[in-house]
Amino acid sequence: MSDIVVFGAAGTAGSRIAKEAFDRGHRVVAAVRRPEADASYLPAGIRVVTGDATSARSVRELAPEADALVLAIGGGSRTLWADAARTVLDALRGMPAAPRVIHVGGGATLLTPAGTRLLDEPDFPDEYRDSALGQAAALDLYRSSADGVTWTYLSPPPLEFHPGERTGRYRTGTDQPVTDPQGRSVLSYEDLAVAVVDEIENGRFRNMRFTAAY
Repeated sequence: MSDIVVFGAAGTAGSRIAKEAFDRGHRVVAAVRRPEADASYLPAGIRVVTGDATSARSVRELAPEADALVLAIGGGSRTLWADAARTVLDALRGMPAAPRVIHVGGGATLLTPAGTRLLDEPDFPDEYRDSALGQAAALDLYRSSADGVTWTYLSPPPLEFHPGERTGRYRTGTDQPVTDPQGRSVLSYEDLAVAVVDEIENGRFRNMRFTAAY
């Protein structure tokens, strides 16, 4: 059993991660930025608190009792994800028995067969560029500034990633999308939650990025 804090627990990914972890017997704290956020969909045994991954004070209050901090935040400005990564890394650095960080990142940071980022392709949609660049900045921070902190960055499929069924089955890769025989990379939010909790339990991708799809 682990103690897990999920930042962004009111969101599509965060709520499913919190529920998956709780259903598997872990102690879960759901951190939401706004106290009025509706958390009635979470199991009754999950403790809901006000918490913000971009607040050093908030991170320092919640981290000492945690084995893992999950960042599943969304929305806001382009700098949000890098701000959160920087805040969490700074807060945890030097902390005795600091928790692991699991960052739910962006699929557009995955690489093409030529080794270029998907977000740098000429046909990448403009409406997703800001969030893609924000998530890319967060990944760069983990890779360059995470001394003494154990982290994992999970990229979902770049396009076909939607709420759906929990199958409990998926395949993993590192820097390129995992594709099926038809070349599609697909995953439900429910199975993303499975992948996050599996990583917390098994620690296969420490201090690196991985991706998952069917």
